[in-house]
Amino acid sequence: MTQQRYWLTPPELYKKLDDEFHFDYDPCPYPRPDGLNSTDPSWPWGMCSYVNPPFRKRDGGGFGPTAWVKKAIAENKQGKMAVLVLPVQSYVNLLLEAGAELRSLGRVRWLEVETGEETKSPSPICLFILRGTQ
Repeated sequence: MTQQRYWLTPPELYKKLDDEFHFDYDPCPYPRPDGLNSTDPSWPWGMCSYVNPPFRKRDGGGFGPTAWVKKAIAENKQGKMAVLVLPVQSYVNLLLEAGAELRSLGRVRWLEVETGEETKSPSPICLFILRGTQ
């Protein structure tokens, strides 16, 4: 079995974010107290939570980033703020830094060129828009 690994937020980054958002809860503390399952729908978060979740399921006791995102969305629907730090591909950050707009296209069923057959397990797709100045 692979050993779990934990990665803490650099203090200077946390301070910068906390100065802006004023966090009152950390659903992913280290060390994690026994019995803490912050992804549980009945477990309340604070009014402004800092979420640095495990990036891999094996490091999060079977809960990966998607579970944390779903919980953050549920908390947000209750009027709470969640600030999540999550890994992305380099090109996503490049597009964001260039001012791209993002839209979810859902799971697109791409068509195979020769047969027209739809993909069986489509991946989530995001539309990136870099608007011109015209």
